Amino acid sequence: MEGQDEVSAREQHFHSQVRESTICFLLFAILYVVSYFIITRYKRKSDEQEDEDAIVNRISLFLSTFTLAVSAGAVLLLPFSIISNEILLSFPQNYYIQWLNGSLIHGLWNLASLFSNLCLFVLMPFAFFFLESEGFAGLKKGIRARILETLVMLVLLALLILGIVWVASALIDNDAASMESLYDLWEFYLPYLYSCISLMGCLLLLLCTPVGLSRMFTVMGQLLVKPAILEDLDEQIYIITLEEEALQRRLNGLSSSVEYNIMELEQELENVKTLKTKLERRKKASAWERNLVYPAVMVLLLIETSISVLLVACNILCLLVDETAMPKGTRGPGIGNASLSAFGFVGAALEIILIFYLMVSSVVGFYSLRFFGNFIPRKDDTTMTKIIGNCVSILVLSSALPVMSRTLGITRFDLLGDFGRFNWLGNFYIVLSYNLLFAIVTTLCLVRKFTSAVREELLKALGLHKLHLSNTPRDSETAKPSANGHQKAL
Repeated sequence: MEGQDEVSAREQHFHSQVRESTICFLLFAILYVVSYFIITRYKRKSDEQEDEDAIVNRISLFLSTFTLAVSAGAVLLLPFSIISNEILLSFPQNYYIQWLNGSLIHGLWNLASLFSNLCLFVLMPFAFFFLESEGFAGLKKGIRARILETLVMLVLLALLILGIVWVASALIDNDAASMESLYDLWEFYLPYLYSCISLMGCLLLLLCTPVGLSRMFTVMGQLLVKPAILEDLDEQIYIITLEEEALQRRLNGLSSSVEYNIMELEQELENVKTLKTKLERRKKASAWERNLVYPAVMVLLLIETSISVLLVACNILCLLVDETAMPKGTRGPGIGNASLSAFGFVGAALEIILIFYLMVSSVVGFYSLRFFGNFIPRKDDTTMTKIIGNCVSILVLSSALPVMSRTLGITRFDLLGDFGRFNWLGNFYIVLSYNLLFAIVTTLCLVRKFTSAVREELLKALGLHKLHLSNTPRDSETAKPSANGHQKAL
């Protein structure tokens, strides 16, 4: 009987492993297909001929798609775990959700950590060097020569990173035991290196997310139709039409020798046509779309931002009085044993909404920063080098998202796998400083956003507007047509 029980246990374990592997493969396949369509939408269209560069571009495209799929999986990891915990808690004995268990959740966290390391340290550097390689001088040109050069560059990069980590470890913790532990490549070196990358990703999120939270109001204002208050859209369309006709006549009257003026007029004409299209869209929009959707979305964004800041403030108080509030505190009751929110399923849904909102805001803030402004992809006109840079940036942000969400107290779900092994998560001063900086910077960005109009009017009243003391996006928007179709110069 004991032998039969052992065989049946092995069979059950084997079937559960096959089931979990199949689920993981199907989920990743869906993410890969979606990522492929996203990248091909922005990738610059090249010739269809099968030359050497086309093969290299195709390989880099597949590696970039894999990285973007891993990034999407890292973003969905924490929301999927939270909703799975609530489902298992609500339906513990349901036959149709037996596949959803703690083993599957732990496996997904481990795979996300493994693939994030693989993409960040191997696949993306390989794709970049492979794309830029030409082969060593004296060797026959071809794919093999480019692969050889890429592998040599990867080895040199690995040695460089190894040296940097050794120096950093010596400066931070000059201990013989810690230095000897770096010889353990798999158990210590890679997790330590990934911990440093995660810390940099969290610092990048700390910079991007507050900017994105304030920028989201502008972005949604550009996408939605604003209410037409004290505006005559027919008159504005009439004026824009006259301006378009005048520019067209000037463009037709210029000779082809004045190339600079022609290019300048063509750009101005394109801006006027874009503005006319947006004005016509505002005119055709229904009353409920103008007067209901826009205010509702703005109020919703304000509520989500306020809740995020309040949760961070509450987490700061919890950190001061409770040790279990630390991201690397005591382990929770496990998946499917207890609800992580005092409000049950509603609280879990709110946590998921806030996590997605923070991720979208961080991406918007990332592309709003001046240093990363050139990274913005353009439809059908983005080079593979820029696509690789975007994939790496999104991977760093998405990998740090679960850590940031747990550090800020947005959720109480324990970080699983290598995500919960980061040493800096147990440092009270780092975690407290991170929460304080996030709350302060977010509040300052929101105050700066909503008081920009008042600040500009005060500067104009004092006669100081010519000194450009108010460096706000509104200053640049007055020089070009606004995205919602209302041009104040008219």
